[in-house]
Amino acid sequence: MSTKSRRFSRKQRKIIVVIFAIIIVILMSFTIHKSIQYDKGSSEYYGLSKQEEKSKNGILVFCYHRILKDNFGVNVSRTLSTNSQLHDFNVPANEFKDQMKFLHDHHIKVVSSAEMVKMTNSKKPIRGKYAVLTFDDIDRTTIDNAIPTMKKYKFPFTTFIITGNTGRYREGTQLATWKQIQGARQEAGNLMTVGLHTNNMHYLTSSLIPIFNLPHNYHRFTRDFAKSRVVLKKHTGIYGEEFAYPYGGGTDRISNFLRHQHLGWVGTLDSGVVYNHGNGKHSDLIYTPRMIINNNSWPSIHKWFTNK
Repeated sequence: MSTKSRRFSRKQRKIIVVIFAIIIVILMSFTIHKSIQYDKGSSEYYGLSKQEEKSKNGILVFCYHRILKDNFGVNVSRTLSTNSQLHDFNVPANEFKDQMKFLHDHHIKVVSSAEMVKMTNSKKPIRGKYAVLTFDDIDRTTIDNAIPTMKKYKFPFTTFIITGNTGRYREGTQLATWKQIQGARQEAGNLMTVGLHTNNMHYLTSSLIPIFNLPHNYHRFTRDFAKSRVVLKKHTGIYGEEFAYPYGGGTDRISNFLRHQHLGWVGTLDSGVVYNHGNGKHSDLIYTPRMIINNNSWPSIHKWFTNK
């Protein structure tokens, strides 16, 4: 066979692989999109409400999931797929850089989650507008595409780890391994805080109900939570003082359980501003609102920070 024929054959194989990959992405997207719909129900609006936009003081907690590079493969997948991980739960790396630059250029004070807890529980009211940066699941895109930018601006951030799922490929993304997480902590230093995102209860039933919210799974959840702390301690030396709900929230019974677990705060996926008006009037951090960052939410967030 001539060199030209071999080259043509190689090209054909590449085309076939690409076609198969696109078909797989399309097929996967329907299942993943269906399961992710639970997070916001039928609502496609992720931004602040008109009332919340009027707040002059407080802290906005950003919630990121995927920071994918803006390349040909990703763009093709986004065009062909309805997978929410590529749309509602992805911020392209170039847009993420622009968002961090916006915070820096507008002198928005980005504080750690620990500082947010102190400010919220203080007797002094919060004056001014602040941001807290968080990342759910900690997949490779957080490590590769987000951490270098936050390190550049010296922005603190919190990552929530599914301690029993590290290194797995799930919901269209590759989760970071413990080795990669440890490397990220070395790179980011004191900027990076790690929190809990369950050990192995980050999934839905066939009826789109978070498994931990089923009444008969309450004790299973408490055991899973305890195990997540043990696993996190083993791999990082950290006990875990922050927790973020998979799929946005839990039952009153679970929230009451978490209230007694020496946690500084618990993240939901409700929109809103963390506030402290003084005189004991402040946000209940067991129900801390976090803003899912995407093209739908960013305009209202941009507006809130620029309005004085």
